[in-house]
Amino acid sequence: MKASNVELLAAYFTLSGDVYPFGPTEISPFSLRERAEAASAAGWKGMGLIHADLMATAQKLQMSEIGQIFADNGMKHLELEFLVDWYLDGDRRVASDKVRREILEAAGEIGARSLKVAAGLFDDAPPDLPRMRDEFAGVCRDAAQYGVQVVLEVQPFSNIKTLEHGLAIVEGANQPNGGLLLDQWHMVRGGITNPQIAAMPGRFIKSIELDDADRELNGSLWEDTIYHRKLCGEGSFDTPAFIRAVRTAGYDGPFGVEILSETFRRLPLQVMAQRAFDTTMRQFELAAEHPVAAG
Repeated sequence: MKASNVELLAAYFTLSGDVYPFGPTEISPFSLRERAEAASAAGWKGMGLIHADLMATAQKLQMSEIGQIFADNGMKHLELEFLVDWYLDGDRRVASDKVRREILEAAGEIGARSLKVAAGLFDDAPPDLPRMRDEFAGVCRDAAQYGVQVVLEVQPFSNIKTLEHGLAIVEGANQPNGGLLLDQWHMVRGGITNPQIAAMPGRFIKSIELDDADRELNGSLWEDTIYHRKLCGEGSFDTPAFIRAVRTAGYDGPFGVEILSETFRRLPLQVMAQRAFDTTMRQFELAAEHPVAAG
């Protein structure tokens, strides 16, 4: 894949402005149209939306209008987030199922490509892999009705923190629209190496996210991930090597970019969109200068 053929997707928090996960609000201070126009002007081909922001936007616009904004601005790849508690019982599962219905119906109407899901955030208990496998398969079957793929994010502060556990779920579920989301920050901070990624069965890698950070943790894992990520190439991560690894595994879809930073998110929207795009594209230029990594 040449750098000129790469299509980038701005994950929700890359262009959401001064908000962050589980903060006082996750609703962007920028309108959807403002974000889509800034993304288009910078060169992005995709965007992400989070459930809270999507529902807030849907109070002002019809889903058909939301879809038209994306179409008008050349956003080919859309992703929605974030589903949690999809494998539990009780009140948390009831709330999760409500989000699942709302987000999948919206995804179908606007033509989203994927739904991001997570398991056991801030939970060190051993994962119930057979239950998660079966419940993940159920989410995939629901999503398939809307033409949506389901991507499970491996995260070091969750109870699915290894490729082995992630693959046990998605490979065991064996759904054509189900797989893993590999975010570079989570891979590096979780001690998952590029050779491990390159050796994965590529059919189970459904989504990729790029980002960067300092060599050492800044605070806790959670504080580091929501306050201190850096633009690609401005930290310690070897993003070109990560790109080569996922390509070696067989991934050939769009590349997401997720920048979570207390300084970056306060920049003007157009500046955020252009800087995140340009710094990421530079990594593909660097990756193209070297042979693809061996598995």
